[in-house]
Amino acid sequence: MTIFQLLMLGASAFFAFKIYEHIQTLQEPDEQNDISNQNEQKSAKAFSPFDPEVLVEKADESFEEKDFQKALALLIEADAKDPQNSDILFKIGYILQQTNDNEEALKYYKQALEIDKDNEFLHNSIASAYRANGEYISAKMHLSASLDIDDSNSVTYYNYGNLLVDMKHLEEAKAMYAKALELNPDFSQAKEELEKLKNENF
Repeated sequence: MTIFQLLMLGASAFFAFKIYEHIQTLQEPDEQNDISNQNEQKSAKAFSPFDPEVLVEKADESFEEKDFQKALALLIEADAKDPQNSDILFKIGYILQQTNDNEEALKYYKQALEIDKDNEFLHNSIASAYRANGEYISAKMHLSASLDIDDSNSVTYYNYGNLLVDMKHLEEAKAMYAKALELNPDFSQAKEELEKLKNENF
């Protein structure tokens, strides 16, 4: 190999190395920026006032203040940030039910129930929404499901009694109120409804 060829080979190797160095200087800052951005995003998420838990807390405060619209807006934002959270879905449904939007409430309750199938309170709430809509058979089905999960909840028996009164099944309703009182002798509402049925002629 001639001296000229050796020089050309050396020059080619040098330029190749310089190009490699240049590419590295282009890539590394980007990679560092990506890592930095990821860390900033994680840090922002960790300390953001818009964290789902913070949003739920603020929604609870708004609900206590009877500001249902604000509570609902906060919970919907929390749901967007933390989807498939049965507690958030349940609270959205509950607020919608308080504003008499039972159809929309049912949608959220059912989504929550798909995630948390053995939640007796969800079954109770769904039954309540169905009862408000006059869909007594569906309400009865969910109250029965709630009792299958926990047959020691006096509130479920009370709710069942109320439904049976609406359905004109008064003897069965008496039995439900009596069961509620057996489980909780201080349950004044159940006692009142039972006495009402005993004293009235139907």
